[in-house]
Amino acid sequence: MATASSAVQKLIQAGTKIVAVGRNYAAHAKELGNAVPKEPVLFLKPTSSYLGNGGTIEVPHPLDSLHHEVELAVVIGQKARDVPETTAMDYVGGYAVALDMTAREIQSSAKV
Repeated sequence: MATASSAVQKLIQAGTKIVAVGRNYAAHAKELGNAVPKEPVLFLKPTSSYLGNGGTIEVPHPLDSLHHEVELAVVIGQKARDVPETTAMDYVGGYAVALDMTAREIQSSAKV
């Protein structure tokens, strides 16, 4: 069995993308002044944002507002596409704790 440390290192070295789901909590979407979507809102994070235990988070300066959320990451263990719900769990390779950080002022200016 792989240790947590070796599993994290494998993920950092072999991970190819981070697909995130936004606005999946109605109350949070409303709090941000966004409509609650009928379909999932997907977005990507760069793999350069992977950090191992004790890694340093680089925060751009100056920054007035850094929003953070602790998330459960589901690691997909093999290539998959159009997987039926009945077999979806067969593709889960593991789980990780994820810290989702968003610079709201940069995000807001990018939307203009």
